[in-house]
Amino acid sequence: MDLPSIDVVLISHNHYDHLDLPTLRRLAARGDSTFIVPVGGARLLRAENIGPAHELDWGEAWSLTGLTIHCVPALHFSSRGIYDRNITLWCGYMIECQERLVYFAGDTAFGHHFAQIRERFGSPHLALLPIGAYEPRWFMSPVHMAPDEAIKAHEILAAKTSIAIHHGTFQLADESIDTPRRQLLGCAHSESFLVLKNGQSADLP
Repeated sequence: MDLPSIDVVLISHNHYDHLDLPTLRRLAARGDSTFIVPVGGARLLRAENIGPAHELDWGEAWSLTGLTIHCVPALHFSSRGIYDRNITLWCGYMIECQERLVYFAGDTAFGHHFAQIRERFGSPHLALLPIGAYEPRWFMSPVHMAPDEAIKAHEILAAKTSIAIHHGTFQLADESIDTPRRQLLGCAHSESFLVLKNGQSADLP
């Protein structure tokens, strides 16, 4: 695996596109990562010998030297089968490191939690905001943001920079795989919201 040493792996919930066991086994086999999961998520990882795994509830935090990870609310759900819906938690994370804040929203619908997160932590230097799997809106709006809502979240958070996530990898909903990117680029009024292609990088101030 052509990756540098990874100190912490953040898992927002147990859906298959966010918790892929073969990938996590490969990361765990390297022996240099700690896995952070929302409440109820560690049991699955430990059953697969993936760890060490630490569970966090909304409002809880885990610290490493120079780094604190806060578990924050999201509007979503969990399940890996038919009979386990919402047995485990889902979340986002606020990462504090070297006097900087990085907000990883996980999967989430648009809601008041963005204002609450900004009120508690301040404006993040970087926000990772999902933009995909939003059609049809009657079905997806309670659990996934549309691109225009991600822009509103970016503005509410007053993030210095946001990067679009949760798009362009899997065909998850009714919109085409490249529609979220095109929609965001069409309605964004600021260069502070980046849409990167897979493998692309960006230098941030």
